[in-house]
Amino acid sequence: MKSAMLVIAVAVSQMALAGEPTTVMYQQALNSKNRPSDIVIPEGAAVYKDAGLSVTKAGELVKLDRYYSLAERTVRYVARFSEDAVALFTSNSQDFTAFVDMPRQKWGIKLSIGRRNYINHEKSIELDPSHEYLVEITRYYSTMTAVLTDLYTGEEARIQVTNDGSGGAGPGVVNTGQRVGLLHDYYCFGLDSGSEMTVSQMTVTARQCGYTLLIYGDSITEPDDYYPADIFDKTWVRLIIDNVPGKAAASGRGGTQIKEILLRIKNELPYVHSKYVMVTIGTNDGNTEENLSELVEYIISQGSIPILNNIPSNEHNSQVEVNAMIEKIRQKYGLKGARFDIPTSLAHDGKEVDESTMWVEEYGFGSYRHHPNVKGARLMYLQTLVDVPEIYE
Repeated sequence: MKSAMLVIAVAVSQMALAGEPTTVMYQQALNSKNRPSDIVIPEGAAVYKDAGLSVTKAGELVKLDRYYSLAERTVRYVARFSEDAVALFTSNSQDFTAFVDMPRQKWGIKLSIGRRNYINHEKSIELDPSHEYLVEITRYYSTMTAVLTDLYTGEEARIQVTNDGSGGAGPGVVNTGQRVGLLHDYYCFGLDSGSEMTVSQMTVTARQCGYTLLIYGDSITEPDDYYPADIFDKTWVRLIIDNVPGKAAASGRGGTQIKEILLRIKNELPYVHSKYVMVTIGTNDGNTEENLSELVEYIISQGSIPILNNIPSNEHNSQVEVNAMIEKIRQKYGLKGARFDIPTSLAHDGKEVDESTMWVEEYGFGSYRHHPNVKGARLMYLQTLVDVPEIYE
């Protein structure tokens, strides 16, 4: 069964490799002649016209039903705005919002500084309702860049902000810098107020393609969200990326399980391509033999080599059971993986967490040690040199 499955997978992978890698992960014109099925419109919020998708109902968001977390990506919109429009470009969770404010002649971003409290970063720009504008929002790990360009005059307004993570929680916080949402999950746009905004094109691109390595996972693989900015280069993700002799990037998302990983991979990997795909998942539960097998087989079908890592040790010792399942899948498909539980455990046996390798996270509902700090990150990187040295060749 195993050999037959791999023969089929190799055949499919050869088909997948027939296409050339591209940085364009999504591109669609939006108009009355082209109504993409993955553009989700709330009832009564917008209609397709010859000039584009016309949004006229404030308070509703149009969503691109494609899930992304690649930490090196840009979304672009071509749009027009009525003279009274305040238009929003955000995520379905609204963790990062860029806005065009026609009445005030402003381009800006809205940052959350607590529940229902926000601070705006704004720039003035001469806005004309008869002009088309290019809206670009780029995420590069913990840095977000928002650019509004007048396609008639070339004038632009640019705003850049960097998330400065806490490095812990509660009494464990080591840093109190600026928090910046990272435009997670699903791209959305809509009217905050005013008569109309019209979007005629939407494009999602990666910064690069033809990768040597893509790194997928949950919050452990997304240090962008919790690491202090001045030591971000010491994260395990960054250490790997900086030492792989080729293109490498991460696609991590806090709080997710394997089902979300597979969604992201399906929206990213077939376009950008990668020789190796490294996955570290299971801290948030959700791993089963069936879904791990599905994940591995999909990666193989895209012509990539899966690397299935052990999850690091944690305060609840849940890594023991999870890693036993991961090892079973590695054996089933003949895969390699980095044993991240070994360097993050006290006796280097993958059992009891070595708290000196983790950020201190103290919440009202419990005490946690599962996000690697600088020491843990360094040890995890070194473990990849031992367990998967081929990614550095």
